[in-house]
Amino acid sequence: MILIRLLQLDKRDLKVVILGDVNVGKTSLICRYIDGKFLASDPTVGASFFMTHWGPYNVAVWDTAGQEKYTGLSSFYCRNAGAAIFAFDLNCMKSFNSLGVRFLPLLDSAHECCLKVLVGTKLDLTTPGSRQVSTEAAEKLALQMNADQSIEKLQKAPYFETSSKTGHNVEEVFDYILQYCLPLSPEQIKRRPTVSKSTINLTDIKSESSTEEDHKKCCA
Repeated sequence: MILIRLLQLDKRDLKVVILGDVNVGKTSLICRYIDGKFLASDPTVGASFFMTHWGPYNVAVWDTAGQEKYTGLSSFYCRNAGAAIFAFDLNCMKSFNSLGVRFLPLLDSAHECCLKVLVGTKLDLTTPGSRQVSTEAAEKLALQMNADQSIEKLQKAPYFETSSKTGHNVEEVFDYILQYCLPLSPEQIKRRPTVSKSTINLTDIKSESSTEEDHKKCCA
């Protein structure tokens, strides 16, 4: 599928990108938040684009592929991101270790104050014997990744343990990000509209993408 001129379509106040190894449940996490239901999906190819609302703001959420062969594409989709979700499987240490090695460098083209939120997935499948990543280790990494952020504004380590199957903590992940980046008053939060969705599957980048860099706008 040919890349659409996304910067003409992506009319947003905040861009959020989700990164992580293949099969950690990135798409399921987004679909649980967007649609309110569990979706066991095939691995993402390229990226998928969702547009949601937070009070008066438009928020673009980019779901990227976890396979190493798509690393170059994922770097492109990180351009001007104001927040990033780093997802890993609580039962797979390899997926946790890859966050700092493979995925953190992709944010070189993100907003200079990009918020980084770690999300442990598949909590419903976790048992004392299967769990490989401790809460303490994940919280420590989350704080290290956000050394450039105000500790007072963060309020807590930007780390959540989630289950897309049950919905546990999924909405809390996005509420944390959106309230941090686009603060709303209690009254605005109460009145915020239901999340909506428009999706574009993107699997290819043409040479025109290099010229689009000249026209990009910085995310809030």
